[in-house]
Amino acid sequence: MTDDTSDAAEPPAGGDAPADTGEAVGIDGFYDALETVGRPVVTSAEVAAAADCPEGTAAAALERLAAADRVGRLDAGEGRAVWFPERAADPDERITVFQERRDIVVDEPSQYTRALLTQFAHLEDTNREGGYVYAVREEDVWNAPYDTLPELIATVRSALGGRYEALEGWIEGQWERAHKFRLATHDDGYVVLEAKSADLLGNVAEPRLDDGVLRAKIDDETAWVADDRTAELKRTLYEAGYPIQDDRDLEPGDALPFDLRPELRPYQADWIARFSDAGSGVFVGPPGSGKTIAALGVMADIEGETLVLVPSRELAGQWHEAILEHTTLSPEQVGEYHGGTKDVRPVTIATYRIAGMDRHRALFDSRKWGLIVFDEVHHIPSPIHRRSASLQAKHRLGLTATPVRETDDQREIYTLVGPPVGTDWEALFDAGYVAEPEVEIRFLPWASERHREEYAASDGHGRRQAAATNPAKLREISAILRANRGAKAIVFVEYIDQGDAIAEALNVPFISGETPHSRRSRLFDRFKSGAVDTIVVSRVGDEGIDLPDAEVAIAASGLGGSRRQGAQRAGRTMRPVGKARMYVLATRGTEEEDFARKRTKHLAARGVRVRETEPVAFGDRPDVPDTPQEPTGEGPTR
Repeated sequence: MTDDTSDAAEPPAGGDAPADTGEAVGIDGFYDALETVGRPVVTSAEVAAAADCPEGTAAAALERLAAADRVGRLDAGEGRAVWFPERAADPDERITVFQERRDIVVDEPSQYTRALLTQFAHLEDTNREGGYVYAVREEDVWNAPYDTLPELIATVRSALGGRYEALEGWIEGQWERAHKFRLATHDDGYVVLEAKSADLLGNVAEPRLDDGVLRAKIDDETAWVADDRTAELKRTLYEAGYPIQDDRDLEPGDALPFDLRPELRPYQADWIARFSDAGSGVFVGPPGSGKTIAALGVMADIEGETLVLVPSRELAGQWHEAILEHTTLSPEQVGEYHGGTKDVRPVTIATYRIAGMDRHRALFDSRKWGLIVFDEVHHIPSPIHRRSASLQAKHRLGLTATPVRETDDQREIYTLVGPPVGTDWEALFDAGYVAEPEVEIRFLPWASERHREEYAASDGHGRRQAAATNPAKLREISAILRANRGAKAIVFVEYIDQGDAIAEALNVPFISGETPHSRRSRLFDRFKSGAVDTIVVSRVGDEGIDLPDAEVAIAASGLGGSRRQGAQRAGRTMRPVGKARMYVLATRGTEEEDFARKRTKHLAARGVRVRETEPVAFGDRPDVPDTPQEPTGEGPTR
């Protein structure tokens, strides 16, 4: 481990650790507690609960383990401490910390190290040699999933294998900054903004907020906030570098008790418990990890009327079906509100677009919701969908696999909805809850010299389209499908003409935004049931549509789209069905090479294996599949 400054401590020494003493809590019991709480740090009370022994016994045992350099200890104040794993650096894992720049460079990081780093740092880049570059940003500290600063610092030390004074000092400053302002409910029922000091209220908040956001000052550190402008206040101060703690006591609305039918997985139960403690947040986990079931568990825990916001009518219908299938709620208690139907009930599923319209928003505002669920919450920062974030509820829950937007305003997700409640993707893979996809990037030659020349003569969008629609991709797709014969496969495309050509050559359905809703639903149902094992999908299939049990995903084009699309498409194979694979096809020597690597780097950060492989050998006619598939009974369609 190396550092560009002189104030870094040496990492813990390696060597043989003392044998477990066989006490009530040994090193095995410590790691059992870590696994139980699902965090890389624990308190003595949590260890005692996991070991079923008195807390004093657990605390004494932890002190002995710390004295033997087997665990790390960090003082949390008021006589409390938190404990974390002490570890020597992996021999293949070289960590370099640039404290002033707050960059961390790791060669060949283990899954454990990557899991720890994602708790407080953002993956900036990867390279083919196994190097990972992380940056610790302000919002990473503000949104770190910890209740106390010592817990966060303990994770930092465990990840980096040592103590870095300058970096920890900066993290402490950002943590304190995130606790300067608080929204609360006054005893008389109205909303107030509380500042840590009069200077913060008078010289930070008041000058930045537009007229009318603060209705009146109550004292030097407290101001009355206009009820309908709390979202604006939170966003303005966040952009100024002061995230707001939202501790308002909002009315939950009418009670809605019901039971959840399926048994929760351990990490789903942990999500719900952590959400219950926080009151708001965003569940971040791969597709197939059961975020919808966990959201239904939150609804059952809160027992309040619920508004579910979704990006599409198809997803509204799927939520409706899931609620009736997995809960004891009756059909009379669940309604949908969108372009197809407008029915407000104790549980209402609406589209973002409808909920953001003035003539409909008043209807939703007039109801006291116990919970608002923002599905595909990465939509929230967009201008159209942001309007729905002003709707108020006692609890706010977001769901996403990929909280990433190209404009880098993903931090607004956590401002408008709540902090992230994540899980360890690698743990889900290892436990068999989700099939870990293997991502292969294949760089293809041009189908012919004519196609290469057309590309060279083009520029801008025409150049990108020429690379994306290289006919050589058709033969590669056919070869991939033959190699995975019998597997459910989705081919993603960016362009309608390309989708039509691939679907016609393979004799499989093509689903795009031009496909009528009724036909689209029928084709998706046939794919889910296995009547059709291959479909070609345009952007309409990237999100908002549940496509379970897809074992193969092929990204034929669209690499110039958003980073989020890459994760969504890879996520279509993240299901508990065994082997899963994604193929990314790019034309060699074009911008697609760079896009392919950039669009998969955040998957690598989550432990997904990404590798570059050679394409199949090409014959004289690369634009013609060797063996078309058998007819599906549903011809190509838009």
